[in-house]
Amino acid sequence: MATRTPSRDPWAEPELTGRAGKKASKKAAKRAKKEAKASKERWYKQMAQVYKMVHAVQPLIWLWLVLFVVGIVGAAVLFGAFVWRGHIGYMAFLATPVALLAATIFLARRAEAAAYSRIEGRPGAVASALGTIRRGWTIEQDPVALDPRTMDMVFRMVGRPGIVLIGDGNPAKLGGMLRKERQRMARVAPGVAITEFTVGRGEGQVPLPKLVRKLKRLRPVLKKAALGEVNRRIRSIGGMKLPVPKGIDPMRARPDRKALRGR
Repeated sequence: MATRTPSRDPWAEPELTGRAGKKASKKAAKRAKKEAKASKERWYKQMAQVYKMVHAVQPLIWLWLVLFVVGIVGAAVLFGAFVWRGHIGYMAFLATPVALLAATIFLARRAEAAAYSRIEGRPGAVASALGTIRRGWTIEQDPVALDPRTMDMVFRMVGRPGIVLIGDGNPAKLGGMLRKERQRMARVAPGVAITEFTVGRGEGQVPLPKLVRKLKRLRPVLKKAALGEVNRRIRSIGGMKLPVPKGIDPMRARPDRKALRGR
């Protein structure tokens, strides 16, 4: 009985054997290694990018970093000279990494402030700020209320402090939107604390850079079991329904049969 050999795909690349195959495999391994190195960015390159971003907003950031390092090391040297005498070099050696760490933390804080200053005042800036909160909250990615003409938005988040509504836009128009959403949440989850914030620089508003800090300071009032029940009730009502323009629904339109027959 004759055996049938499997047909080979005519469009498949030919397999290399011998020395050619070894060279091709080495080249592929080198290429993969280079791509892995390129994708894995070094920490000092990341720090350089952060410094450039902060320097574009605050040109004197280099002076503050120098003052941090020199001030901490100088204080350690003075301590070794006058208090713990004879240990100037040792104190300077201990203070140098502490000064660099303090400068790095200060640079990270300035970078966060610079990032907020870039997006502050733009539609959706609140959503970007809420995206930095990692745990403890159930955050709606899309706004629960939206005015498409003025781009005023209301965001909702649920956590142990209760339900929090955050308005982003014109305070005069956000009042009615927040009131409607508050009434809706009071019907869905009666007795649950509802807190409102309006983001902005006006009186009674919360600046965008301080929003996350303000949310973290809210006092928890719900237990975990009650929090799960509140989340279940809110999920049952669904999200925001976008307004549908008036006119013919293309999904329900019927074709003109006379026109199709050429009459």
